[in-house]
Amino acid sequence: MPLFLKILARNLLQGPATEPFPYQEATTPQRLRGRVELNADLCVGCGICRHVCPGGAIRIEPDAERAGYSFSIWHNTCALCASCRHFCPTGAISLSTDWHSAHRQTEKYSHAAHYYVPYLRCADCGAPLRLLPPALAARLYAHSPVDMARIIKLCPNCRQIAAASREGERYGTGGTGK
Repeated sequence: MPLFLKILARNLLQGPATEPFPYQEATTPQRLRGRVELNADLCVGCGICRHVCPGGAIRIEPDAERAGYSFSIWHNTCALCASCRHFCPTGAISLSTDWHSAHRQTEKYSHAAHYYVPYLRCADCGAPLRLLPPALAARLYAHSPVDMARIIKLCPNCRQIAAASREGERYGTGGTGK
């Protein structure tokens, strides 16, 4: 019995070992995987995140009224596995340290984050497109002498035409490929 009293006295002197959450803000670990967030400026709408999400928490749907697409993340079905962040080629998806996800049962179908990602127009043909993020364009065209400010504002078809004409000028065929 004296060993028990010794441990009890030591624990009383040290104080509580748990977080004082109801009375103070709880500390959040730096590497905590909290809510999924989207940076709409970097999203190219490839849909890889939607395909790798094991819970099916990500929805990408075209929005014809506003000429873009809506991106929804349903927090109820998100497993916080970070597969979407890992496979996102542009780094548009991140996980915050916000761990506050408690909600009422009546709010379970509205517990989602909705983002709108607008389309832009191609500088050459006017077709709707998502802006190629400059960091991704720099990786794609690292070994090619291109005008980055122009190439990121072109649709994929116009990018191919511009690349073909550039290669034609480089080899002296005048862009015809002959």
